[in-house]
Amino acid sequence: MIRYFKNSSSLFLAAMVIAILFSCEEQVNIDLNQEDFLPKPRSIVNADGTFEITASTPINLLGDEAKVGPIADFFNERINKSTGFELTKRQISGASSGINLYLIDEGEEFSEAYRVEITKNNVIVSSANEAGLFYGVQTLLQMLPPEIHADSKQDIKWQVSTGSVRDRPAYGYRGTMLDVARHFFSVDDVKRVIDHIASYKMNRLHLHLSDDQGWRIEIKAWPNLTKIGGTTQVGGGKGGFYTQEQYKDIVAYAAKQFVTIVPEIDMPGHTNAALASYAELNCDGKATDLYTGTEVGFSTLCVDKEITYKFIDDVIRELAEMTPGEYIHIGGDESHVTPIEDYIPFMERVQGIVSKHNKKSMAWDEIAHAKLKENTIVQFWAEEENAKKGVMQGAKVLMSPAKRAYIDMQYDSTTRIGLHWAAYIEADSAYTWNLEEYVKGVNPDQIIGIEAPMWTETITNMDDIEYMMFPRLTALAEIGWTETANRSWDDYKERLARHSEVWNVKGINYYKSPRIDWEQKKIEE
Repeated sequence: MIRYFKNSSSLFLAAMVIAILFSCEEQVNIDLNQEDFLPKPRSIVNADGTFEITASTPINLLGDEAKVGPIADFFNERINKSTGFELTKRQISGASSGINLYLIDEGEEFSEAYRVEITKNNVIVSSANEAGLFYGVQTLLQMLPPEIHADSKQDIKWQVSTGSVRDRPAYGYRGTMLDVARHFFSVDDVKRVIDHIASYKMNRLHLHLSDDQGWRIEIKAWPNLTKIGGTTQVGGGKGGFYTQEQYKDIVAYAAKQFVTIVPEIDMPGHTNAALASYAELNCDGKATDLYTGTEVGFSTLCVDKEITYKFIDDVIRELAEMTPGEYIHIGGDESHVTPIEDYIPFMERVQGIVSKHNKKSMAWDEIAHAKLKENTIVQFWAEEENAKKGVMQGAKVLMSPAKRAYIDMQYDSTTRIGLHWAAYIEADSAYTWNLEEYVKGVNPDQIIGIEAPMWTETITNMDDIEYMMFPRLTALAEIGWTETANRSWDDYKERLARHSEVWNVKGINYYKSPRIDWEQKKIEE
């Protein structure tokens, strides 16, 4: 039971009395338990009847207008094309008829928790913080007909079931990763990915901004990184990069949906694009050739040169200045040609550079070989022993096991794109595992959450991204949000089948897994 409302104001209690009174009226019966919520909420209570949104429905703002107003604007923007409505916002002092967005001015017990209460007369979405209020609005959107996501006006009634939803996440970090280095993706593509992950209550987007095949972020102190290193990609395409203004635009766009950008500069390996851009970063002082292949582990920064650390300091400084989030990802994986006796002091020194710029380090699990600074996050992807080494040093772990969470892996041997070096990951394989049990010796309180990486050796466009992302993204989002005891594959796959109507409306070319009955339709009234 969510207890953070136990000291709620008399205003909220009065609103609940109104809700109870209206719920006693005779209404059309729609079963709230049959809604296709993804991820699954903690508590659902059904009632008889519906609430209908019309052109005259107001959005009532309760609480700080500067904080609640943008969330109301988000809801209005999301429904405008399909409904034709531009709902009127109004600041009021007490819950009234219409849609009430209520930011409770009191201490919170659970971060990102929210509650949605619906009667025939009103909707009350409430939370003690803005993120929770936003997630409550996302849940409300999932309760509306799938046509709410259409790009043109739909002639239907916009009804939602009466009842209540109480919810909060199991883990605080819930994200995905997009590799824009192997293949470059436009700002609009990245924004569409942000839209997708935010709709399933994910709150981090990790951008893999550099690798052997390309450097994707403008660094003013080192302009050749993009002038040279940004000019190609896997297969020899033209590549591309984000200017600092474009990166800031992505960060701001994400923030409006409570998604934090985590930028990654991989090092000391996966660095050929940088080595081709600046000869002095190589031990022999000679620039390498640009690289368009997919093999890994052959490149390394020259860890004995001071210019290398000047380079890293400049890159981290400029990134930190543009990144409000607390983490800078420093890679550290698959640096096969960097001797371990060089790798360890290098990663220790780089953590210090990140700290100098008031950020915390995140790195792939190999970093656990080095001494970890306080607050460094170990991202587990391959070696369980590395995750254990990390927690033995007091570090927290971000769970991204390649055999379950890598959404660039093929579904099966017939999948047209993707790799399978880690595993074939069907829809059920992505869902039927638990964060808290995957690595023996890593306990739930040592895990910050989950991330679903998408590497792009074979992925070249948004259609590819969405095909590999759906349906597995929803499985991994639910693992991070919904408590293990409240999850079931049989229940999830039924909700997923119904929810696919949303993807049909959005025009998403998702993978129709044979493990799911996609013909199952939403239960009629």
